[in-house]
Amino acid sequence: MATKGQILKNHLTGDVYEFLETSQDTQGKCMKLKLTLKSKGVLVPNHFHTLQEETLEVISGKLTIWLAGKTQILSAGEQITLPKNIPHNHYNAHDESLVFIQTVTPALDFEYLMQNLMGLTADGKMPNGKAGIVQELVTLKYLDSKSFLAGIPVPIQKLLMNMIAPIARLFGYRAIYKKYAGIEK
Repeated sequence: MATKGQILKNHLTGDVYEFLETSQDTQGKCMKLKLTLKSKGVLVPNHFHTLQEETLEVISGKLTIWLAGKTQILSAGEQITLPKNIPHNHYNAHDESLVFIQTVTPALDFEYLMQNLMGLTADGKMPNGKAGIVQELVTLKYLDSKSFLAGIPVPIQKLLMNMIAPIARLFGYRAIYKKYAGIEK
């Protein structure tokens, strides 16, 4: 379980994630992170959340937003809300460090996802910063924070999740590993 003030670090990129508010602090209403991205580039594939929205507020640097096929750049003091069910992404496309606040509403299990990703990275299971298709399918299938990849029809993703994820669990794959987040899913 994440705690207020807890800091996660990506040892590959130097990126830092600080929990400002957790689901426990807000009774599940939201989860708030302060992200300091030193790395340049896209961290995750374009995606959308069916149950959550994200609000991003830039503190310093420039935040690149891809929302429904259009790209925009936010600077310090600007913010945007990424609605649920709309394909999006956000990342640092510039050479300078980027600091922003990410609020995910409702929290669901998003903080566990962050702990899990940093744990997998620290253990060398994401050597290029990517989890791999089997881990992604297991994660997408078993998280309460229902998310899908943009550009691939949802029925195909659900079919793959339902076929591959249960088998992968037999081989030890989990959406969330107890080792990283204190719970297992």
